[in-house]
Amino acid sequence: METQGKVITCRAAVAWGAGDALVMEDVKVDPPQRLEVRLRILFTSICHTDLSAWKGENEAQQAYPRILGHEAAGIVESVGEGVEDMKAGDHVIPIFTGECGDCRVCKRDGANLCERYRVDPMKKVMAGDGKTRFFTSKDNKPIYHFLNTSTFSEYTVIDSACVVKVDPRFPLEKMSLLSCGVSTGVGAAWNVANIQPGSTVAIFGLGAVGLAVAEGAKARGASKIIGIDINPDKFPLGREVGISEFINPKECDKTVHERVMEITEGGVEYSFECAGRIEALREAFLSTHSGVGKTVLLGVHASPQLLPIHPMELFQGRSITASVFGGFKPKTQLPLLFTQCLQGQLNLDLFISHQLPFNDINKAMQLLHQGKALRCLIRL
Repeated sequence: METQGKVITCRAAVAWGAGDALVMEDVKVDPPQRLEVRLRILFTSICHTDLSAWKGENEAQQAYPRILGHEAAGIVESVGEGVEDMKAGDHVIPIFTGECGDCRVCKRDGANLCERYRVDPMKKVMAGDGKTRFFTSKDNKPIYHFLNTSTFSEYTVIDSACVVKVDPRFPLEKMSLLSCGVSTGVGAAWNVANIQPGSTVAIFGLGAVGLAVAEGAKARGASKIIGIDINPDKFPLGREVGISEFINPKECDKTVHERVMEITEGGVEYSFECAGRIEALREAFLSTHSGVGKTVLLGVHASPQLLPIHPMELFQGRSITASVFGGFKPKTQLPLLFTQCLQGQLNLDLFISHQLPFNDINKAMQLLHQGKALRCLIRL
């Protein structure tokens, strides 16, 4: 390509301060360095992690100016020295947590937090040289990265360990959902909880991740899936992914876990906290059946509060764990998930609630913030 090895000037939605509207402006994007890839982003969407960073809920994560975004799909524009598993023109999705393939974690089955390229909300520069690849067009000042990806830009530079090739037969607009939300939910059901046929499930929070958990649980043969959310507008879509019982905590005359106990005669085998609220985590834990219950934490918790669980409660045979990216090793395991989606085992269409042009990215942020959207697919 004519742009290989050269600085590219393109449009990006830049965050200049916590809670401020993203500013659409021209930025400069440097060529990729060793073990890096420069992508042309075609589709991106917004998840609650982006929303949390945009609102500045965690001061330690704040670094401005910054380009947010991590759920996306695109095409490789150029690769840096040492990149051998992809080339210009390949269809790819960026992943916020990478896989080097060589570290102790990558070599271990069931582990997916690579020692070098794992997700780090505090990270704002590239791993190779500790520098940024984005600069303002007017005065050449640095613009910082976000979650290894920074996809709210027409072009971005990413460590090759955080990029996964996609079969060109697969529609990129749908594959973008697998770079975060859907993979996180489905993987939590399949890899982390390892839901067994005939089991019961409770899901706290019916956003995109929660509904993806439900779809994964349904595919694994769960006999009963209970959805908990304060927004009843989410219930019809929940039925489409296999949720048969719904609880609105605002309309319940008892605690949620007491209601779950009634419905399931003692509690569920698996509960998933997808709301990012400490109260929901407590209720999710108490909703599981003593002796066999497992709670999986997926929600982003900006609060400094600690786990609301007494150590002795774990002796009742309940356990709790967390899930990052659904336990998937991105480069090793995602290709099979792509194929399963192409075969119709998962329905990605229902997660796309809106489609908007890049100029409307602030509208997309507001829709998610107001609880009016699952995923806004943004075309760059």
